[in-house]
Amino acid sequence: MTSGLGGFAPKYQQIAEALRRDIQEGRYQPGERLPAETALAERFKVSLPTIRQAVGVLRSQGIVESKHGIGTFVRQDHRLERRSRCRYGRARSDGKLLTSHLRHDIVFAGTEQAPARIAEAMGISEGTEVITRRRVLYDKETNTPEEIGASYIPADIARGTFLEKRDVVPKALFLCVEDLSGKRYHHARDQWIARSATPEEIVTLGLPQGGHVMHVIHTARAEDDTVLEVSESIWPADRVTIIDEYLIDQEANVPDVPSQI
Repeated sequence: MTSGLGGFAPKYQQIAEALRRDIQEGRYQPGERLPAETALAERFKVSLPTIRQAVGVLRSQGIVESKHGIGTFVRQDHRLERRSRCRYGRARSDGKLLTSHLRHDIVFAGTEQAPARIAEAMGISEGTEVITRRRVLYDKETNTPEEIGASYIPADIARGTFLEKRDVVPKALFLCVEDLSGKRYHHARDQWIARSATPEEIVTLGLPQGGHVMHVIHTARAEDDTVLEVSESIWPADRVTIIDEYLIDQEANVPDVPSQI
């Protein structure tokens, strides 16, 4: 690869593209440290601020990560997998939390007014009181924040119960809600949103400026269509893979709301 730069894109973007190509072609392997900024500046014949801009582009795209005082490394392509249709059955079998592989930090538990997006999912008026449990989930080995989550339970189910305490529940939350409500989770709907991270999410999840997240709003209902829980989870977009396996209709079946993509 030549050290000079051509084209009309800003130099830092050209450098970012060159480094991205190096990574894709295996010049720098996952987990490997990139050359020092001074070495890259010499290679591309540019200033250190330009190199830092280029590396910042790769960082915002989740291609590299910087470790304070150590250097910049090619990210390992290891993503958390969410298999939505398998989660409840597994938790019924082993009695563990749905995300038992992560450490749960309950940051709030108590009464709140339902925000608009949650009220819409629940079919209630915005501002109606619900019992909310907010959490941040961490990798148990690295203490890296992996997920921001919250669960919203109708007040008539959870008010005055242990769900208003900031303790990790002894089993999957849905099993606790089933015990309290006397109803069983029967069907669910997931709404997926890919969006830019908010300033608070950038800080909590350790994302670069301009980072993106995957946001799911999960509405679980009883057989009689009563809403038992609405939960939402937010992950760094480059750290999660969604896997959905299902039977394919063998006969014509026109849904009420057809897919648009």
